[in-house]
Amino acid sequence: MSNGMVPRTPHILLVEDNPADMRLMREALKEGQVLCNLHWVKDGVEALDYLHRRNGHANSVRPDLILLDLNLPRLDGREVLADIKAHPELRRIPTVVLSTSKQEEDIVRCYELHANCYIAKDPLSFDRFLEVIRAIDRFWLSLVSLPPRGDDL
Repeated sequence: MSNGMVPRTPHILLVEDNPADMRLMREALKEGQVLCNLHWVKDGVEALDYLHRRNGHANSVRPDLILLDLNLPRLDGREVLADIKAHPELRRIPTVVLSTSKQEEDIVRCYELHANCYIAKDPLSFDRFLEVIRAIDRFWLSLVSLPPRGDDL
């Protein structure tokens, strides 16, 4: 990672309610040889608890990147995104929306809420999903200069 600091293993927070999609993500990261620490939460409430370090997540690591599904139980991904971008200590964390929705209103709404990018995940083949993960790695974890984590300040 080229952020002008000592290289560190990036932490990714995956906010995804589907365990099969989480396993697919783990496999794609492994297959794509993406060096990272993957943290997984299953719904929007748990995502905000993790990020705000509350309700059993007091020692959570600030992620370098958030991969956020939109259609989540308990608290929808749009609400999670709005909360993230409303808090100064969280808003600088790049947030990539990964959703099956290709609805223009979902895409526009996410960018209005300051998503850093929106990727429509089709019922993809593993090879296509691996391509998406490698692109995320090349761009967000290799090319981009990420801000320091809150724990790095």
